[in-house]
Amino acid sequence: MKAYIYKILMIVVVLISSSCGKYLTLEPQDGIIRQEYWKTKEDVKAAVIGCYSSLLDAGLIYNLFTWGEIRGDMVAAGAGINADEQDIINVNVLPTNSLTNWSAVYRVINNCNTVIDFAPQVLTHDKTFTQSSLDAYLAEALAIRSLMYFYLVRSFRDVPLKLKSTSSDAQLENLPKSPAAAILAQIVTDLKKAELNAVSTYGTPASNKGRVTKYTTQAILADVYLWMEQYDNCILECDKLINSGQFTLVPHSSGWYTQLFYNGNSAEGIFEFQFDASGTSNPFNAFLVASKKKFIAGPATSGEFFAPDESPTPMVDIRGEDAAYNPTSFTITKYSIDNPSYVHWFAYRYADILLMKAEACAQVNRGQDALDIVTRIRERATAPVITAESPDASDAAGISDYILNERAREFAFEGKRWFDLLRNAKRNNYQRLNEIFNRVVERAVPAARQQSALAIYRDVDSHYFPINQNEINTDPALEQNNFYK
Repeated sequence: MKAYIYKILMIVVVLISSSCGKYLTLEPQDGIIRQEYWKTKEDVKAAVIGCYSSLLDAGLIYNLFTWGEIRGDMVAAGAGINADEQDIINVNVLPTNSLTNWSAVYRVINNCNTVIDFAPQVLTHDKTFTQSSLDAYLAEALAIRSLMYFYLVRSFRDVPLKLKSTSSDAQLENLPKSPAAAILAQIVTDLKKAELNAVSTYGTPASNKGRVTKYTTQAILADVYLWMEQYDNCILECDKLINSGQFTLVPHSSGWYTQLFYNGNSAEGIFEFQFDASGTSNPFNAFLVASKKKFIAGPATSGEFFAPDESPTPMVDIRGEDAAYNPTSFTITKYSIDNPSYVHWFAYRYADILLMKAEACAQVNRGQDALDIVTRIRERATAPVITAESPDASDAAGISDYILNERAREFAFEGKRWFDLLRNAKRNNYQRLNEIFNRVVERAVPAARQQSALAIYRDVDSHYFPINQNEINTDPALEQNNFYK
């Protein structure tokens, strides 16, 4: 028994702690790919657990937060910000900027590729391992890999598409970039396959929210379709989740923050990265709450999105003060009430599904459906009248703006803001480029840098990060993104 436990722990440790010089490598000497490690169904399970463990890496979480937030209009510089982080806010990004390091994301991808490549051979060694069990494990790896590639596409656009694991020195290879359209097509293919084979439940809330289920694949797929401007397909995936009866909004009257964020794994959660006291605390305290915090809530957070209600019977939006941020210090508090904190990172929750459907409905002449969803979200949040808007049901642009503002309130500091802004700006061949000018540049870029930022953002290639110079230096097949050549 002790030998078995040791074997499982070694596989997990290998997957989560591998450190490599290139982003597409997994150190061969670690031994995870050796034949003796792929003999039993327990080996496969441990390797899949390792994929989830790698999602808790502090460097990865930092990437997902900064890539999704600090180019937006809700975050400002704190006292502890470094030069590279300030350059992102200033729209002064160079290929040497450390925030463009994607190695933590590719490490997760390679862990998933390792499972996809080697798990099938266990069928020939362990007769108690069934095809349906294998397919379910592969669905988990495919979905996690898809989510990581979706982050890369939204952040860099064209990136190397690596679908096989690096499992020996002989397999280290130089890869060119693949077009974003090809990567998105691969993501859709993989998610559809994963949806067919993923389980609907593991039997416990923590597993159902912390591991990929059929519903996780549908949530990611809805988001991908929204990004691709395939609105009917987005609505179809959202409706699968809505009609499943498995999810609901956590009521404001039942301790909304405590249930949804502090405790986690509520009826609203769909896929949450599971930080907990028995494993790993989240890394947010160090860069959001500590005395020299890197980032704080920007002026638009309290001045516009959570503007104070001055009516005779004022209402307080439960998503703002003391939930997302502290109104006095502007500290971002959503993840760090305690230190250490175990608040989860939310990839998807039910409110996201509803608002994705609303955004898609607005684009297919279902404006009233979209407005009804926004009303439902706002009622849960006890949102005050001062932040309400009243676009006509036929006004797709006005409804989209309303949803964009509501998403800012609902998902404050959840790593979604820049992607929301970019998705809206690029719609219909950048018909709404002013979304970035009016929201990001005017609200978040320092005054001395605004004219430069406007000039930069007029080139749509600048909306994506450069490939880090270290990757360019080590991989001759890589070509720098257009704006940074």
